Amino acid sequence: MTSRLLILLGTKKGAFILESDAARRDWVQRGPFCDAWPICHVIADPATGVIHAGGGNEWFGPAVWTSADFGQSWTHSSQGLAYPAGEAPIRAVWSLAKGLGGVLYAGVEPAGLFRSEDGGVSWQHVHGLRDHPSRPQWQPGGGGLILHALVPHPTDARQLWVGISSAGVFHTADGGESWQPRNSGIRCDYLPEDQRYPEVGQCVHGLALAPGMPNRLYQQNHCGMYRSDDGGRSWQSIEAGLPSSFGFPAAAHPRDPSTVFLLPLNGDSAGRYVPDAKAAVWRSRDRGESWQALREGLPQQNAFIGVLRQALATDPLSPAGVYFGTSSGSVFASADEGDHWRCIAEHLPAISSVETLVVEA
Repeated sequence: MTSRLLILLGTKKGAFILESDAARRDWVQRGPFCDAWPICHVIADPATGVIHAGGGNEWFGPAVWTSADFGQSWTHSSQGLAYPAGEAPIRAVWSLAKGLGGVLYAGVEPAGLFRSEDGGVSWQHVHGLRDHPSRPQWQPGGGGLILHALVPHPTDARQLWVGISSAGVFHTADGGESWQPRNSGIRCDYLPEDQRYPEVGQCVHGLALAPGMPNRLYQQNHCGMYRSDDGGRSWQSIEAGLPSSFGFPAAAHPRDPSTVFLLPLNGDSAGRYVPDAKAAVWRSRDRGESWQALREGLPQQNAFIGVLRQALATDPLSPAGVYFGTSSGSVFASADEGDHWRCIAEHLPAISSVETLVVEA
């Protein structure tokens, strides 16, 4: 049996697919798909190979595109992706996640959660999240008030974590009927000193679930990098040793719960590019207790690049591959867990998301 690896890219002008074999040396690029709509997130169901792409804007409205043939053909639907009359209209689908039992989740702007039980053809609003009493306190981050992180529990269909900018992390244990904020220990540097640790109001940027340990979560926040070992009930800072407390994405290793990757930027008001304009992915092998900069093959001068919150991913091959896409349209890949890198695509539109799919043939 041979393996094909697909890298799924969401960009400002459609979805793209990069394809290789298990050696990950040569890549073929396809796209743009989705009629060149702005696409925020592209995912795939590893069990079926079906690809979903979420996107839209204030002109197109929101929609989820679906391909059952690895990108050869696409359909799209926005059926049910709407709030009641009188509420602010949904601008775009920002995030997608596949849950247990065939459920598909979508996070939208303004922040809210939808679910589909028919593969993205129709959608139902999960009211419990927006009914949370803290909602009047939710404030937009720099990119808007968006639900951009979706982390389903791997074995319990009723559990789900979401991340909202700027409201924080919320968790449900009852399928979305009720929600609890899970932000204890996450600071808000932009608030007065005596209000730095509120119950809600944190600007979460990225969430990653550790493999095999569903209570371990990693979080890149606007104000630091954190780990939780109790399902988000409490968080501890793991940013010591990093060049910056600011960044967007975080990606977990596919098999090792102690290994995590992130890509710090130089700060929220200093340009939001890699520190000193020298690109590096940072890896921890010990749950964030220490960090190593991975630079070999990455540009080390004049690299004024940014990487958005969903644009860093791993693959499940061995050794694990690591990939990131930049706001200037380049994709960098490592086939050895970050030790060596090379550019495998460039001149694409600004990249919003990177995910992977292994296809056995």
